[in-house]
Amino acid sequence: MSRQPAQDNPSSESNATDPRESKLRKLKMLEEGGVNPYPPKFERTHLAACLQATYESLENGAETEDNVAVAGRIRAMRNNGMFIDLHDASGKIQVFCHADNMSAEELEKLKTMDLGDIIGAHGTIRRTPRGELSVKVTDVVMLTKSLLPLPEKYHGLSDIEQRYRQRYLDLIMNEHAKKTLRTRSKIITAIRKYMDGMGAVEVETPILHPIMGGATAKPFTTHHNALDTDFYLRVAPELYLKRLIVGGFADAVYEIGRNFRNEGISVRHNPEFTMIEAYHTGFDYNDVMDTVEALVCAIVQDVHGSLKVPYGDYEVDFTGPWPRKSMATLVAEATDIDFLRFETAEEARRAAEDLGVKTEPHMNWGQVLETVFEAQVEPGLIQPIHVTDHPLDISPLAKVHRDNPRLTERFETFINHWEIGNGYSELNDPQEQRRRFEQQVAAAEAGDEEAQMLDEDFISALEYGLPPTGGWGIGVDRFVMLLTGSSNIRDVICFPTLRPKE
Repeated sequence: MSRQPAQDNPSSESNATDPRESKLRKLKMLEEGGVNPYPPKFERTHLAACLQATYESLENGAETEDNVAVAGRIRAMRNNGMFIDLHDASGKIQVFCHADNMSAEELEKLKTMDLGDIIGAHGTIRRTPRGELSVKVTDVVMLTKSLLPLPEKYHGLSDIEQRYRQRYLDLIMNEHAKKTLRTRSKIITAIRKYMDGMGAVEVETPILHPIMGGATAKPFTTHHNALDTDFYLRVAPELYLKRLIVGGFADAVYEIGRNFRNEGISVRHNPEFTMIEAYHTGFDYNDVMDTVEALVCAIVQDVHGSLKVPYGDYEVDFTGPWPRKSMATLVAEATDIDFLRFETAEEARRAAEDLGVKTEPHMNWGQVLETVFEAQVEPGLIQPIHVTDHPLDISPLAKVHRDNPRLTERFETFINHWEIGNGYSELNDPQEQRRRFEQQVAAAEAGDEEAQMLDEDFISALEYGLPPTGGWGIGVDRFVMLLTGSSNIRDVICFPTLRPKE
């Protein structure tokens, strides 16, 4: 005989004109019967997954004398509540309620229960003749009476916007969403373990910045009433982390935290996002590339169990060593144009326009090269690669390249045509840093909303002496997207930024 499809308890909200009214009536029944529908505590002995593992070899039809206490949310009720699917954070266990095991008073409690309620149950372990591990219940306890109905089981939570706005419902109904966000947590834990293992010290730096810096980005602003001062939500922790290196706090420091950039929203961009940034004394950008590559490979192996990860139509192979090619070389390979031979921004802009790449009159040589790279090269960068030697024009915090003064010792790591990481040999010449900041100030005055500001205190810190240092950052959200097969950054953030509902 085939198993009956899951049905609500006939007295549940599905048979009421207004599901919430039905639930409220049952809430009143509980209260009038002297039952607290929101008790403060329930002593659970086992999670569902633990029971499934412990009794994996229990044969069909077998029963035990093992007493357990389980708790979870009701996701399905069949045969007037005789069979209840109870879901906790670890998985599902079936609860079997029958007159042979329960008093009439206990059976009466089932009439007050609906899908979505959170209950506790005591009983013994059995496996049904059909093979379903179950708790043969002696009594049930209402732990939380829900007042709103869950989405219909078989169609689920199909409204994508609702999934993000009501993430709690998404997690109740969607095991994949729960698994994705748990994988995120595992990745962050693995990153922290790796960094601690190499002797780096985790720190916390300010989120409210009096001066915006550390990255080329448009900031959010806020106002501190007591100080009557505007502050910027940090776009990057870089300048504060380097201050710690100046102070000799540690030879390597890192921070895993939120950054905020007042920019567009897309499937790869959220205004607030998580990054890890790290700084190591005695490193240059070659050492930093080694570190980023080793860390990424270690995390992929730990979380995924293999260095080959399927993503969409591709398989991303993280096996090292990854290629290292300069931005100008990659552009030349894609377009047959060597932008290094152009002396002026105007020449570079004409070449870009000939390629059909739109540029702006204010763009300098480095910005044009970067624009052509984004249009002609980025879409084809599927497998991991370090794109090196970025133009000086677009790298205000990186050390000048030791072989070409137009370039810097900077790289970006690309995977699946996304920028995943960024790093460089840190600029530690205070006079040169001042000149770079002044160029950024001039760009801001010319209308560049993403230009950095002049940070006098950071210049002072450099004047006390920053040792040779390599720094890097990895976007955690995009990294999680890669390892979970997610195509939208909102899927890997618990509560993504959304337009307010009118």
